[in-house]
Amino acid sequence: MDDKYSTRAGYVKPSETREILKVTERPEVISFAGGLPAPELFPVDAIRAAADAVLTEMGQASLQYSTTEGYTPLRTAICERMSAIGIQSKVEQVLVTSGSQQAIDLTGKLFINEGDTVICESPTYLAAINAFKVYDARFVEVAMDDDGMIMEELEKTLQAHPEAKFIYTIPDFQNPTGRTLKLDRRQRMVELANKYNVLIVEDNPYGAVRFAGESLPPVKHFDTEGRVIYLSTFSKIFAPGLRLGWVCASEEIIDKYVALKQSADLHTDSFAQMLTAKYMEQNDINAHVEKIKDVYKERCETMLSCIKEYFPASIKHSVPEGGLFIWVELPDTVDSSVLFVECLNNNVAFVPGAPFFPNGGVKNTLRLNYSNMPNERIVEGMKRIGEVLQRELNDVTVSN
Repeated sequence: MDDKYSTRAGYVKPSETREILKVTERPEVISFAGGLPAPELFPVDAIRAAADAVLTEMGQASLQYSTTEGYTPLRTAICERMSAIGIQSKVEQVLVTSGSQQAIDLTGKLFINEGDTVICESPTYLAAINAFKVYDARFVEVAMDDDGMIMEELEKTLQAHPEAKFIYTIPDFQNPTGRTLKLDRRQRMVELANKYNVLIVEDNPYGAVRFAGESLPPVKHFDTEGRVIYLSTFSKIFAPGLRLGWVCASEEIIDKYVALKQSADLHTDSFAQMLTAKYMEQNDINAHVEKIKDVYKERCETMLSCIKEYFPASIKHSVPEGGLFIWVELPDTVDSSVLFVECLNNNVAFVPGAPFFPNGGVKNTLRLNYSNMPNERIVEGMKRIGEVLQRELNDVTVSN
């Protein structure tokens, strides 16, 4: 059957993170692998009340086909949320998608031809790498420091690759590193995009989950030429199972997204959209987000204290001000995929860092998620990883 598949099918590989999650589903495994929100924070009772109201008030409409662009009251609420963080938009500039992952996939379909260049942070979001690879993108990675993508390196990259279609960036609590792009770098990125005639795809699934530091306006806040395409989601602040995300861009670009979405799924789940809009009508979603932030702050602090207590002093790590992840950099001699197997034998899991580098070559990193485990499990799991790390580094020292 191999001769029947498209060339594109050859670019598709299972997500390493998703494959790891299959292995870690055993209840005895303490998993820091997935980017999963805490399920105990899902507002189940309020969602039930919203669902009852939707079915009572507009049951038939909620189960019917709907417009591709999305449910207007929900798009209006999205515009209001974006306005609060510095993005002024009209409803016509918003498309509701089946999760932000669909928005990423549609972005690849809309802009990438075979062999086109995509500029991204190094490392970057694994599922975006996989989505863009389907369209045979070529990746050029730009170095980061603790303050996000380095703008001097970005300009050198733009000079070397004037053909680049877009810059893909996660400026807030980046996946996988947890880093945040500095304010002046956000403005500079837009200036460089204008100068070198390139688009910016700003992926912001985590920005609302800030539990420390100062809130920063999105990159799109500085957009003066309609170059920034903004993606976001309800998955990290409401319920990921509802699969609701969105794209905000110029009306011209949104029209193109709409046409492509019509070939994919016609429209996003009508009932999920109406339910979410009704939930926000009946409840203060910002108050709900504050509860999430309080829990994640405590769990992040627990994990950071465990790194200090249990990990070797030679290990470097990020200190996020929000989001879901901590990035760990190991000595060059350590392969985190080997470490992963050893840790899994001790019933604890993380995601090895290599798949987050689209062009490969970096094996001494790993990603930890703190949102999905209670504090006592975080402490026990981090202690287990620390023990494996201590043994690994001791073995390397002896062998040298």
